[in-house]
Amino acid sequence: MTLTTDSFDFVADLVRRRSAIQLDRGKEYLVESRLAPLAREAGIGVDEYVRRVRSARREADYEDVVEALTTNETSWFRDAAPFDALRTHVVPAFASERGRIDRLRLWSAACSTGQEAYSIVMTLTDVLPGTPVEVLATDLSTQVLERGRAGRYSQLEVNRGLPAAMLVRHLQRAGAEWKVSDALQRAVTFARHNLLDAAPAGAPFDVVFLRNVLIYFDLPTKRAILARVRRVLRPDGFLILGAAESTLGVDDAWDRIPVARGSVYRPVSRVSPSQTTPFVHSGAIPVAGTSAFPIIPRQGAHR
Repeated sequence: MTLTTDSFDFVADLVRRRSAIQLDRGKEYLVESRLAPLAREAGIGVDEYVRRVRSARREADYEDVVEALTTNETSWFRDAAPFDALRTHVVPAFASERGRIDRLRLWSAACSTGQEAYSIVMTLTDVLPGTPVEVLATDLSTQVLERGRAGRYSQLEVNRGLPAAMLVRHLQRAGAEWKVSDALQRAVTFARHNLLDAAPAGAPFDVVFLRNVLIYFDLPTKRAILARVRRVLRPDGFLILGAAESTLGVDDAWDRIPVARGSVYRPVSRVSPSQTTPFVHSGAIPVAGTSAFPIIPRQGAHR
């Protein structure tokens, strides 16, 4: 049976209250396709499944529905530009303004199955070898967090964006799958978090990746999330959004800084943005007022 208007409205309201994701009329096909596996498992149609969830009022059922409707699209080094910005703009800015980089702590929000978080660590391992890097990777879905925590990916997933050199260096064969190195796993902590709630523990963060998620929220929710991010970001920190996202017209407490093929954002309360030049890794990071900031020697097989 086709999903009735009443059933769709129930699902849309549940998903909105639990995740702030907006499911407008016309998305019935999306709800049906995402809930179809749950309905098949129960041996019934989608509309009957929704009616059962509604009448049973079990928390576990609600969580299953919200998880099914959460978008978990991801890949290694997705869109490339944010990782280029991290390498050529963010790290040089920190080196110039702070004088030295002893440690970096980042938050990968809405991390899905972890490819973004691991891509961040791979990037910083190349730019700042030996420098401690900690990434907090959060998502609403416990299922994707379990997969990210396990660090195991299929050949198809590995083929989506992971350069061969990075594959050889950071992953090992594990039967029919690939497993990320122990060094990468130690650098990433996975935790469940709803962006509607207070920011997770672990602040302050030097960089927050909040990519391809604000597009699903209404304007008040976007503003609330950006305000919470700003409170846990260091005053000189960076926010990195998706290619189709911006703080412009949403929250004027951010400076937009154009970088090659994109933009990054910094809180406006800090000193005006440093005009850093693209960084070419040559063994040292230039620092204002000094000849060079030495990179910490590479340590370990994967660092």
